Amino acid sequence: MSQQNAATEADFSSYVEAILHVLSAEPSRAAITTAEGLVISAAELRDQVHRLGGELAERGVGRGATVTLLTGNTAEALVARYAAHLSGARAVALYEGMSPPTMARVMASVDCSLLLVDNQRHSTARELMQLPDAPQVLSLGPSGFAEDVLAMAARRPAQPMGGLVGPDDDWCIRHTGGTTGIPKGIRMTHGSYRRSLDHRLAGAGDPPRYLACTSLAHLAGIFADMALHQGGSVVLRHGFEPGDVLAAIERERITHTWLLPPLLYQLLDHPDLSGTDLSSLCRITYGGTAASPARLRQAAKVLGPVLYGLYGQAEAQHITEAGPGDQEVTGRGGQLTVGRALPGVEIAVRDADGTTLPPGERGEVQVRSPYVMHGYWKQPELTAEVLRDGWVHTGDVGYLDEDGYLYIVDRLKEMIVVVGGHVYPAELEDLLLSHPAVARCAVFGSRDEESVEHVHAAVVPATGQRPSLEEIRDFVTARKGRLYAPDALHLVPAIPLTAAGKPDKRLLRSRVSG
Repeated sequence: MSQQNAATEADFSSYVEAILHVLSAEPSRAAITTAEGLVISAAELRDQVHRLGGELAERGVGRGATVTLLTGNTAEALVARYAAHLSGARAVALYEGMSPPTMARVMASVDCSLLLVDNQRHSTARELMQLPDAPQVLSLGPSGFAEDVLAMAARRPAQPMGGLVGPDDDWCIRHTGGTTGIPKGIRMTHGSYRRSLDHRLAGAGDPPRYLACTSLAHLAGIFADMALHQGGSVVLRHGFEPGDVLAAIERERITHTWLLPPLLYQLLDHPDLSGTDLSSLCRITYGGTAASPARLRQAAKVLGPVLYGLYGQAEAQHITEAGPGDQEVTGRGGQLTVGRALPGVEIAVRDADGTTLPPGERGEVQVRSPYVMHGYWKQPELTAEVLRDGWVHTGDVGYLDEDGYLYIVDRLKEMIVVVGGHVYPAELEDLLLSHPAVARCAVFGSRDEESVEHVHAAVVPATGQRPSLEEIRDFVTARKGRLYAPDALHLVPAIPLTAAGKPDKRLLRSRVSG
């Protein structure tokens, strides 16, 4: 290690250390309110992280180790992630919707040495423990099947610790789909994540009071970190239910929450909306899937100037933001903009030869920023394909207008973006072809009238067979998780082909929407 790099590492303070420093500034204030109504003070949260961090370190968890989290929306989930990072380890979240065999493959692929489980995921943990080569399992509280590591940590002094990671160390490996059966692992560094938390969210509240009603394993966890880093607090719900969310916003005086567009629509349609006091709400961040222009304008009219759209992807983190009023900014055909580049982010639209295109011309959206991934875990060839000269090739097709607003018009890849994650058609097609009633198939996404994307499977039945949607959904859920279960099944005599001999998914999609 060079002297300059050593000096950089010595001066580096991780995001966890930054959050703990903020918690120490006002130790008596509320930091977390659990779904059960328990209020945890800033000092209590800080001390729990230090105790568990020390316990993990004593058990050999340190720099270069991988700790996997099988957790829900609990205070223990945040404590475990912060403690793992404080001890020097990288963290990997197992997403709800993954099947246990997929989880096992993910853990094996990232060299997992320890699995931490909270009280929301006991049944899944028991399934995982039955699989071969399961890692060591510790529970975050009483479980009946694993040692309670929090009970052991509670006996320790809350000894401050830190300085165990450098800016180039992995803080997490986030997983997205792939055609190999093991999702791609996206390596994000401590340095890039620490810098991203310094970007203050406009309108999130001062201090922010953030409602986590979607999974902490996804974006809700990042927004929770932002809220705590900005001197705010986090209110946890175990999941999204529109009536519960409305009641929580009023009761807890929530200033900010994150929702996928389909969840925002559920709030708009709920009968309790008109009678709920939403005066504390300053910001609803939405994104993750295409949004309906009509529904967003309805939301802006009903909720006021609180809507902030984010466009990004795991490889590049947040790329653009559309603030209040930008719901009126439209491009060709009335399409909504996804906003303009966030501070420090560069966007270029380029053709297949790498030529940067002028405003209005469509090409691949490419991104360069301090927040892009370090690369794919153990996949150097794929890393070189997607990350070139510091630019992430997003695979999205779009264009910029003269004012720097970005519009996403298509995807180079066929990924289907659904509530909860991504579905990759090739993976699902391979699985369906293993079903005895399926002779041929094609999987595609189709958006409904509110621009929510749904998974469709066109199936040519095997001779004498007529599979039902319920049968196919059960088959997929058992092997791949319910995220991949099709919303619609179309039994067809043949799969139409393009001139190149590939399934004509555009034609199939038009038949559904026509």
